[in-house]
Amino acid sequence: MGEIEDGEADHITTDVQGQKCALVCECTAPESVNGKDNLPFLNAVLKNPVCKLYRFPTSDNKWMRIREQMSESILSFHIPKELISLHIKEDLCRNQELKELGELSPHWDNLRKNVLTHCDQMVNMYQDILTELSKETGSSFKSSSSKGEKTLEFVPVNLHLQRMHVHSPHLKDALYDVITVGAPAAHFQGFKNGGLRKLLHRFEMERRNTGYQFIYYSPENTAKAKEVLSNINQLQPLIATHADLLLNSASQHSPDSLKNSLKMLSEKTELFVHAFKDQLVRSALLALYTARPGGVLKKPPSPKNSTEESCPQDPPPPMRRQDSIPHHSDYDEEEWDRVWANVGKSLNCIIAMVDKLIERDGGSEGGGDGSKDGEEDPSLVDSIITHPREDWYEQLYPLILTLKDCMGEVVNRAKQSLTFVLLQELAYSLPQCLMLTLRRDIVFSQALAGLVCGFIIKLHTSLHDPGFLQQLHTVGLIVQYEGLLSTYSDEIGMLEDMAVGISDLKKVAFKIIEAKSNDVLPVITGRREHYVVEVKLPARMFEALPLQIKEGQLLHVYPVLFNVGINEQQTLAERFGDVSLQESINQENFELLKEYYAIFMEKMPPDYISHFQEQNDLKGLLENLHQNIQAKKRKNVEIMWLAATICRKLNGIRFTCCKSAKDRTSMSVTLEQCSILRDEHQLHKDFFIRALDCMRSRQTQGALSESDDPETGCLTDNKPTSRHFYPVALLLVSSHLLVVWLILSLALLLAKYQ
Repeated sequence: MGEIEDGEADHITTDVQGQKCALVCECTAPESVNGKDNLPFLNAVLKNPVCKLYRFPTSDNKWMRIREQMSESILSFHIPKELISLHIKEDLCRNQELKELGELSPHWDNLRKNVLTHCDQMVNMYQDILTELSKETGSSFKSSSSKGEKTLEFVPVNLHLQRMHVHSPHLKDALYDVITVGAPAAHFQGFKNGGLRKLLHRFEMERRNTGYQFIYYSPENTAKAKEVLSNINQLQPLIATHADLLLNSASQHSPDSLKNSLKMLSEKTELFVHAFKDQLVRSALLALYTARPGGVLKKPPSPKNSTEESCPQDPPPPMRRQDSIPHHSDYDEEEWDRVWANVGKSLNCIIAMVDKLIERDGGSEGGGDGSKDGEEDPSLVDSIITHPREDWYEQLYPLILTLKDCMGEVVNRAKQSLTFVLLQELAYSLPQCLMLTLRRDIVFSQALAGLVCGFIIKLHTSLHDPGFLQQLHTVGLIVQYEGLLSTYSDEIGMLEDMAVGISDLKKVAFKIIEAKSNDVLPVITGRREHYVVEVKLPARMFEALPLQIKEGQLLHVYPVLFNVGINEQQTLAERFGDVSLQESINQENFELLKEYYAIFMEKMPPDYISHFQEQNDLKGLLENLHQNIQAKKRKNVEIMWLAATICRKLNGIRFTCCKSAKDRTSMSVTLEQCSILRDEHQLHKDFFIRALDCMRSRQTQGALSESDDPETGCLTDNKPTSRHFYPVALLLVSSHLLVVWLILSLALLLAKYQ
């Protein structure tokens, strides 16, 4: 469309009204914004870029140049494979803990066997999916025609980066990125019974009203049990490691090393003890004991009250494991307090012994001066003679062994009791519970792949912005999702899936580490309730980061979703259906956005905030957004514009989603790009529609044959996926025409089924 640019005209000498938008050229080389050194890092996550160059007139009759680029991301497959591997590892560990739960009464033992059977089947299913994903080669994204395939259900649909780089004659060059992706949803599972939001609510209500054979634990308590189990698995080996380091320092007779090792051991042990200061553990112990076969409690002797007097010579004995568990009437509720308190008492014994050893060492070195001969304690002198320096290791070893024994007893009891809590969730409505977990994993995998892609791209483009880096580790990043799904038919279920999947992204934190090799692909660690994504940076880029980030501080994200249905199905929903789901989602996420704004204003320095306020009144934008959400206006696209503007002003990450990230998404992205050119870069007012048509026109994309279309043909040399370029008027089609269309459609349906 228009003319090919053949010169560097800085000023429009002819009549502006007669000019046409010009497609300059098409290229396939990506553009480096911050220098060539960053390209290997960027190319590690992006693939098959397609670029278009345009020039449009400004309001002062000069040219602005626009570079539009669309790229695929190899993270579409990499992140799901990482995540499925974690799920398999976590589920195998849980199954093993269920097997080690010990002897149970026949009722509970049968339930456990049933749970293990189904859980093993789920693990096998995850392993099969991982195997199939590992076979995928060639394509780096999943097309919309494959969204119903079982082997690809963890992979996001049409994940792409849409980038616009503006070279303006007067203003500073600017980059605008939008990640486009199909709405995270379990398409293969279907939406006959709704999406995750409805299914989880229904499941929780049924569990709450369950019969006598199960014990109800709230979702918060179940999540707490998983968190404590995770802390146990992390802290126990750390404490053992630091205890061994303490013994190593003792064998070397190094007071400074001994103090440092003791400090680390004390910190980790205090965290360990604190993890069990929760009523959930006590109630879970009681519930587990009542589920055991009957027996008589053999109470071990209580430790002495005076820890200071008994520590060096008489550490608390390790608790003996019980051969049988008592009934409720025999259960000693204070026993657990004594068990886990022994860990703290054992630590106090070690601290007291280390202090005495260091004190003796200092006394023996200063004994030759004779300055304190009259003040020396005779017993201390005797102990110095009796315990020479060579005995440090021997004196600490029994105390360390006692600490490990006490800690092992606590871990054994806590693991079994909290695993029993997890058994309750799994035992109730087994197939439904596991299928909900599977569905949630699928939706979360799709959402996480897009989030990791967006985070890496944002980090790459803002790496040399000190303000952004400060915001990153001080406040975190806002991640705004623009949803274009209707509240009609299957898309209601998709929206319910999407809302839960995006909300679950709160569980994700990022950590930036230095890459030790050429492999810079991100690595995921953690469990279902808490994930850490480790982003690798080349050494030169890593050194430019603030100290807090380089030291491994976790970086948090704040995901928000605003949805406005814009197609003809939304018209039907607004006239004859229900839009309460969309309204509640928008209201809930507005509150989250407001919370982020409050944290931003509280933690960021005043000079940085004033810079934002000069650009635009964020508070005013938030109030305007709130008014539009409350207005409940039909197809209120102003909500999308305001949310997107606030996100950009807050250095956030932008996403645009519809069912397949094609038609509605392409219409929204191109309209947003032209609006930015008009509002931020002085696009000539008479050329707004022409610029929009230019970006949407197939003629600017070149003649796409079937083999060039990523949705139908070759997947390795792709063109942009904007397949339908409707004029703006079709988005604002008359409601009268839609009513006529509805009547005709109903008549055809009736005729068909009669």
